[in-house]
Order: sequence, then C-alpha cells, then structure tokens
Amino acid sequence: MDQSLGQLILFAVAATSATFAALWLGIVLWTYRDMRARSRDTMAQGAAALMVAVLNVFGLLIYLMLRPRETLAEAYERSLEEEALLQGIEEKPSCPSCGRPSNAQWQVCPHCHTRLKKACVACGEMLDLPWTLCPYCATPQPGELESAGRGRRAAQPIARRDQDAGAPLEFVETDDF
Repeated sequence: MDQSLGQLILFAVAATSATFAALWLGIVLWTYRDMRARSRDTMAQGAAALMVAVLNVFGLLIYLMLRPRETLAEAYERSLEEEALLQGIEEKPSCPSCGRPSNAQWQVCPHCHTRLKKACVACGEMLDLPWTLCPYCATPQPGELESAGRGRRAAQPIARRDQDAGAPLEFVETDDF
C-alpha cells in the first residue's frame, strides 16, 4: 500500500510538472509568435521570448504591458485606409454641370457641352473662366460681363477691341460659374 501511494504521488508530481512545462513552453512560443506579428526586429522577438522564458508568468505580464499596440498587418491596413482617404480628399477635376470626371486641359465637357476653360488670347493656354490675366504669358484677357444666369447658358455681350464705341455689340453664348 505504501509503495502504490508513493507511485501515485510520483505520477501526480510528474503530470503536474509536465503540465507546467507545457504551459511554460506554450507561453514562450506564443510570445515569440505574437512579437513576430508585431515587429520585424529579430532582436526584439528573441528578447521578448527570452524574457518570458526566464521570468515565466511575470515575464508574460511585462511583455503584455510593453508590446507594440498594433500588429504589422493592422498597421498596413491603417496605412492603406489613410492613403485611400487622402486620395478621396485630393481634388479631382469634374464637370460642374453633370459631375462626370473631366481633364484639367479640356475646354468643354464632352458629355454635356458645358464650357470648362477658356483659351488665352495670346499663348493659347487653358485658363479658368474667371481669370482676367493669363498666368503663363501675363496677357490681360478680354472682360466678360456678368450675367444673372448663375451657371445657365446665357447670351452675353462682349465688346470687341477692333470695333468703335458706336458699333453694335456681338453676342456670344457662355457659361458662368
């Protein structure tokens, strides 16, 4: 009886020791794998695993307090989201009338035929409609009278330089923005 009780105690101690050894090895491996997911630095990965191996549960608690907040995958996803948001913020040219994408060099929208830009009278570069001076060649642009149409097509009188003051005005269709 005494011998079987000794064997039972020995078996219980061996099973408990094996369980604690497996638990210890498990937290060391978990720490190493978790640190690999959070950092590319092999020294930091090894140091974290070594700290948990030496200090056991206390090392694991220290690691949990000091580890990087996000994994490399989370940091990558966050950077992709930020990049997507920045691309959405960037101003992309679009037609003010129909809202379809347009090119910055287009003079009219090919879909709704709204006037987008005007050509400089001297150098031919595309200018925004309200500009009265060409930023490329510094040539003053002919002035257009404001209309009450606000974005609708309206006939507007534009005086030509080669006409005298008493001549009738020429009417040209334009868009106001």
